[in-house]
Amino acid sequence: MRIGIVNDMPLAVEAIRRALAQEPAHRVVWVAGDGAEGVACCQADLPDLVLMDLLMPVMDGVEATRRIMAHTPCAVLIVSVDIEQYVNRVFEAMGHGAMDAVNTPALSGQSGDAAALLRKIQNIGWLIGQSGSRKPGVSAVAPSAAAVRRLVAIGASAGGPAALASLLKHLPCDFEAAVMLVQHVDEVFAAGMADWLAGESVLPVRLARDGEQPQPGVVLLAGTNNHMRLMRNGTLTYTEEPRSHIYRPSIDVFFDSLAEHWTGEAVGVLLTGMGRDGAQGLKNMRDRGFATIAQDQASCAVYGMPKAAAELQAAKEILALERIAPRIVELFG
Repeated sequence: MRIGIVNDMPLAVEAIRRALAQEPAHRVVWVAGDGAEGVACCQADLPDLVLMDLLMPVMDGVEATRRIMAHTPCAVLIVSVDIEQYVNRVFEAMGHGAMDAVNTPALSGQSGDAAALLRKIQNIGWLIGQSGSRKPGVSAVAPSAAAVRRLVAIGASAGGPAALASLLKHLPCDFEAAVMLVQHVDEVFAAGMADWLAGESVLPVRLARDGEQPQPGVVLLAGTNNHMRLMRNGTLTYTEEPRSHIYRPSIDVFFDSLAEHWTGEAVGVLLTGMGRDGAQGLKNMRDRGFATIAQDQASCAVYGMPKAAAELQAAKEILALERIAPRIVELFG
């Protein structure tokens, strides 16, 4: 993979280089000392992946990510020191299209951060390079005519935090459906993201707990690096399987579980993100008879997952982000 590094600290750059050297397939094509230089480097020589620091002179990583995704879009991974202290900045960068975040590896090589960095890069490489779609593998279950429960399932990836905040902000305080969120985000940031979204929403937002049921008027966010599923008895669980889904938690896995087990009304929504995760699951939900919506290209930070859904005809409606929440309210009457 051709990789660009944007970081103003020489020791951090060297630590990243040493970590990347453990995987022969990775090649550093340029190093930029600040965000503005990184933007210019992307314009001159677009890499497969940019490893972006957060705090830099001239232009920080949030603004640099915004400009890169606006003019020369490519995969961006935030690599910075003590990222847990800068959760809000991480979410800002993800709102502009960054895919994930990880701590800068230690120069000594004794930390597990190098392995974490390589794992994140492997996941992103899989998203960039994957093609086609997997087989649905779900069974059809006829919905109960007496079912009155309502659920909204929303999947998002790169650009997702900002899109989710915008959508939730426009759901009314008396919204009675359960809302389930699956965002590609490491579990290190999940609790912080739930708190951040809670500040943007009139509805309560928290992490989904293993064994609980979706709650009317409550927003639950998938909160671990395992996949979230809805079980036949209506409870939620986290599972490592299927291991073939490298990016975790998988939107497809959750959408598929709804197509198999949810017996009430449901709306599936697929927002901005790179790759194809969620497209086939949304198609399975539509085939089951649920309403399905994909975000349109103009309002996406990264038009990957919604594009894949459109190609599969998985979305019954393709809408601008600002129209999705009002449409969900309309669908539930």
